[in-house]
Amino acid sequence: MLKICCNGTDPIQALAQCRFNTTPRPFFTRRRSDVVLCSRETKTSPVLAVVSDRGGVGLDGTVTRVEPGSGTLADRLRLGSLTEDGLSYKEKFIVRSYEVGINKTATVETIANLLQEVGCNHAQSVGYSTDGFATTPTMRKLRLIWVTARMHIEIYKYPAWSDVVEIETWCQGEGRVGTRRDFIIKDYATNQMIGRATSKWVMMNQDTRRLQKVTDDVREEYLVFCPREPRLSFPEENNNSLKKIPKLEDPAQNYRLGLMPRRADLDMNQHVNNVTYIGWLLESIPQEIIDKYELQSITLDYRRECQQDDIVDSLTSSELEEGAEAVAELHGTNGSTTAMGDEQNCPQFLHLLRLSNDGLEINRGRTEWRRKAPR
Repeated sequence: MLKICCNGTDPIQALAQCRFNTTPRPFFTRRRSDVVLCSRETKTSPVLAVVSDRGGVGLDGTVTRVEPGSGTLADRLRLGSLTEDGLSYKEKFIVRSYEVGINKTATVETIANLLQEVGCNHAQSVGYSTDGFATTPTMRKLRLIWVTARMHIEIYKYPAWSDVVEIETWCQGEGRVGTRRDFIIKDYATNQMIGRATSKWVMMNQDTRRLQKVTDDVREEYLVFCPREPRLSFPEENNNSLKKIPKLEDPAQNYRLGLMPRRADLDMNQHVNNVTYIGWLLESIPQEIIDKYELQSITLDYRRECQQDDIVDSLTSSELEEGAEAVAELHGTNGSTTAMGDEQNCPQFLHLLRLSNDGLEINRGRTEWRRKAPR
């Protein structure tokens, strides 16, 4: 068994100070299920229950959480755990050098990847399989997978290299159409909220690639781990995460044609990972916007999946606010993205990803930008 001896109370410091006292047990000797001591969320006396290595539901139907020291080697080293009520999950991440971009801060793709990672780790912590993205036992039996339908991310301050961020996530039902997963991103050193996100997921049959409604059996499997009352990362009314994205029509102001998925862009569900779409979408942003501004928010509606052999076009145009078109004509900007960027504090753009051969819509998006802080 792996034993960690640490003098520090902070988990980040503790990992830096600790050493392995004994050789970890080989993975192939680990059993899929063990009898472990678990504590109920009601904080009553401990019960013995048969659960997976990562937790689950006790013999009496009580939601249980595996005590520290149980589970896989990854579970023991991961800087994450369920919260006290067991209905959300928090994890800390160190921003690596390869996760920052030209601004020396984490890229939006890095943020999106961390959101996906913490969501998957949350699912594993309650006993879901590692064979897919948070698939329940019934979903695996029926060959069903989760796919992203919508993603909205707002970033108020980008973390820099070596910064530590803490992300909290939780999920809840969205009727028969799927689930919703929300996120809060904080600077771990200051406990300041630096970002928020929300996402919607729907079920797809892995073989037919058709969407399917959420069945009662699947709902029962994940609702036990969801907050009893609706909890939203964007509770305010008329927030940007709810805004409908209109389809961008040709001719667009900016194009990037002939984008091709790499093999590395495919995920375990055998289609292009949802984070790859963000990079494609940003490829057609004008360079003057990239030079002067940083991304403040991004919303994506996923319309169809993309396969390895598909070729994609990225289209971008300025989104004029109500009344802004008349102002643009008065100043003679003629739709110039440069002029739009100078006139607006937060320039906004509409985006479209489409298949090159037939023009079918893959993804539509909206981005909002703010001026970079002076160095």
